[in-house]
Amino acid sequence: MVDPFDSNGRSGDEPLSVGLAQIRVEPGAVAENVDRAVAAVETAASRGVDLVALPELFTVGYFEFDLYERHAEPLEGPTLSRLGEAAVEHGVAVLSGSVVEDLTATSTAPKPADEGLSNTAVLFDSSGERVLVYRKHHLFGYESAESELLVAGERLETADIGGVTVGVTTCYDLRFPELYRRLVDAGVELVLVPSAWPYPRVEHWETLSRARAIENQCYVATINGSGTFDDATLLGRSTVYDPWGVVRASSGDDPELVTAEVDPDAVETVRTEFPALRDRRL
Repeated sequence: MVDPFDSNGRSGDEPLSVGLAQIRVEPGAVAENVDRAVAAVETAASRGVDLVALPELFTVGYFEFDLYERHAEPLEGPTLSRLGEAAVEHGVAVLSGSVVEDLTATSTAPKPADEGLSNTAVLFDSSGERVLVYRKHHLFGYESAESELLVAGERLETADIGGVTVGVTTCYDLRFPELYRRLVDAGVELVLVPSAWPYPRVEHWETLSRARAIENQCYVATINGSGTFDDATLLGRSTVYDPWGVVRASSGDDPELVTAEVDPDAVETVRTEFPALRDRRL
């Protein structure tokens, strides 16, 4: 077995073991990046993880805007199919990070437009069933072509993974707390945030992620990539924050599998002992 990180049965009463696969994302090297992702799923399963999550646009690389259209694929396409098969083979839930979706070709799920491209994350359960689709809502416009190239998502779904209610947002979404309030209202206990967050905004990455955990009294797990592009370097630092905003596990900027346990009872305890959400006025 190839381990890409150099340096299953469980009951609903047990914590959920989550693995954040901070793989190296090589610009434009789709086949190699997908191989790394599949190897990461295998490695995470061998380490007892129940749910493994991949970074944003790990296939082509977020900053390779000129390659988006060439490597776009539908929800039924080869990358997502391969990750769904890996979930079945290794008995783990898999968040696909995100891929560039060809909305024109997608035929098996509601979509925000009949044509165009989206930044799309798919969550598979351990049986390979597609239980959640999330298309990035907030498209980055600052020195980025994302807002010009992609169609924003509209739907906000949750899924039950091992007794934990899971939601997904993507990277830039961290700057928009209203989205997370909607997830709280939907009962979310863990938010997975696949990302391609670059240097130098380390403080923003850490502060915004911790704030989303504290204010919503839930787990927030941020999954970043590792790698360098022509104009950007990913800062890594994939992290699991608990409902108090305490770091439970984190990485540096090199490839690594970050693991931590997510306990839904801890969410309930925090929300009971410090019931800030009950005092909401908006």
